[in-house]
Amino acid sequence: QVQLVESGGGLVQAGGSMRLSCAASGSLFSTYTMAWFRQAPGKESEFVAAIRWSGGSTYYSDSVKGRFTISRDNAKNTVYLQMNSLKPEDSAVYYCAATRSSHGLGFPREYDYWGQGTQVTVST
Repeated sequence: QVQLVESGGGLVQAGGSMRLSCAASGSLFSTYTMAWFRQAPGKESEFVAAIRWSGGSTYYSDSVKGRFTISRDNAKNTVYLQMNSLKPEDSAVYYCAATRSSHGLGFPREYDYWGQGTQVTVST
């Protein structure tokens, strides 16, 4: 069992930066692939980024590639999402998720554990 708690959301102006954190409790955090998804009002959940258990492989959606960076600190049981050059269309509730699956990382159905989400609002 893994519990995930996101933090770091809030209001930021377009062009600004923000860092989200996801603290995990429970056993064997370092064995899970971690990801961030987001969901805006009236829209489906959207994959943002994922990082393998070792941190050696990362994956990004085209919409955030080059602006967002996912990282993890297994010693602290925490995964991060550094978001730069934020745009109003990045506004959403951001969710942290964990999986032991090795494929389909862009699909929410592959993830076993989810956080409660943190709101990110980017103003013009």
